[in-house]
Amino acid sequence: MTSPKKNIPQAGLSGLKTNWKADLLSGFLVFLIALPLCLGISMASGFPPVAGIFTAIIGGILVSFFGGSQLTIKGPAAGLIVIALGAVEELGRGNAMQGYQLALAVVVAAGVLQIIFGLLKSGILSDFFPSAAVHGMLAAIGIIIAAKQLHTLVGVKPVGKETIDLLLELPASFRQLNPEIAIIGTISLLILFLFPLVKNKYVKMVPAPLLVILVSIPLGMYFDLEHEHKYLFLDHHTYSIGPRFLVTLPDNLLSAITFPDFSQLFTGTSLKYVAMFALVGSLESLLSSKAIDTLDPWKRKSNMNRDLIGVGVGNTLAGFIGGLPMISEIVRSSANINNGGRTWWSNVFHGLFLLIFVAFFPMLIHHIPLTALAAMLIFTGYRLASPKAFYQTYKIGKEQLLIFVITIVTTLATDLLVGIGVGILAKLLMHFVNGLPARYMFKPLFTVTHVEETDEYTVDVFHSAVFSNFIKLKKSLDSLPRQRHLIIDFSSANLIDHTVMENLHHYQHDYEHEGGKFSIVGLEKHRKLSNHHLAVHKSHRK
Repeated sequence: MTSPKKNIPQAGLSGLKTNWKADLLSGFLVFLIALPLCLGISMASGFPPVAGIFTAIIGGILVSFFGGSQLTIKGPAAGLIVIALGAVEELGRGNAMQGYQLALAVVVAAGVLQIIFGLLKSGILSDFFPSAAVHGMLAAIGIIIAAKQLHTLVGVKPVGKETIDLLLELPASFRQLNPEIAIIGTISLLILFLFPLVKNKYVKMVPAPLLVILVSIPLGMYFDLEHEHKYLFLDHHTYSIGPRFLVTLPDNLLSAITFPDFSQLFTGTSLKYVAMFALVGSLESLLSSKAIDTLDPWKRKSNMNRDLIGVGVGNTLAGFIGGLPMISEIVRSSANINNGGRTWWSNVFHGLFLLIFVAFFPMLIHHIPLTALAAMLIFTGYRLASPKAFYQTYKIGKEQLLIFVITIVTTLATDLLVGIGVGILAKLLMHFVNGLPARYMFKPLFTVTHVEETDEYTVDVFHSAVFSNFIKLKKSLDSLPRQRHLIIDFSSANLIDHTVMENLHHYQHDYEHEGGKFSIVGLEKHRKLSNHHLAVHKSHRK
């Protein structure tokens, strides 16, 4: 059989000659989206606004050349805001600048750890974590982001630091809101929520974040945010307003470079955040790369280990000059695909545009109201923790929703590592209740049979196929020849969990795209725990 792949865009210098127009245009459009998001993520993380720009520039201009993936855009991500802010506050103990420099040392160490992950070929770990727990962690991150940024949206500085305290403070912040700031923020938020409903193709050509900036900057000028002053609103109350509600950037990009402070790197607090940055950042990056591979028009597969090494190198360098940690970011990567990006040169161009803009037009950025950036982050948080996310998880199965909610609640009450850990333990506990033998928790039992006459490979799976033992099963599948007929037989299995069903669904898509045939049989002997096609399958046998 021949592979269906054809006309795949070349990378490298030959690809630049052929695809530069498409990649340049896509890189420019991604830059327009990335600029405000980098600024907003930086400020929400307790880093200077320019920190996110540094990261995106390195992620574009340097990391792209590692060639781990073709269409992913590297840069700061909302998913790491919680860790970055926690590191700055906990390490700085009230001294924001000291916390920032100590957090930079953590970013450097986490980057080195990610390089080691890549060299040890740990990219496959993205197949280990249960889907419900991962989505629960992301939803919790969305709630934490929104809880913080809703106060910034209305121009109020909250007293509390913990998520629960921030949520409880919201009624007071809304009562004390700064009207002009709240007007800019609310209009920005409405643009983001209503933009998907617009059908006009010309309006759709303008990215929603850019539209927010184009509207919020004139509003900020109208309210004269450039100058400190007071104003009377509806003849009832006097409010103060001024440049503190605008983004602050240094006039000289080089003067913004900040070096890390390694003096506390081996303390328990620093090591905790090194682990969080490395594990959560790597997981998010790998999952984003996997998702973007499914959207790639040419179905190219990312080299997860090489991509992880590239991200690690990027994080190490970003930490050394004052940048945020980076991942393969899914929103900007999706925009890259939608705008016609063809190779990794689009990521390079996006980084170059950021460098040029920040180096030569910093004063334009200074006119952006902070409340507009808060609106973008609130919208991002909403998408991570929207009612739709809860409903989609419920459709897969009630037990998936329970793991999802357990992970969210635990993360909000503790931190990301504990949250994802408890989610994994909850998933394992459910599997034990459903009959998973402890000895097969990490070791699947299966046989592989080859029929030479038909060139078929049949993998008979026994006992259980669950998230915790899937990696060994996948390694065995990867060792089999491509472009054959591969059959996965679950007739003798007692339990197949949702994560395995989801991973095999993606595996089938990739295997068949390479010219093979992939079949899953034996599931008719099981009952599904919901009507979803990727639901948990449990044997009728007792």
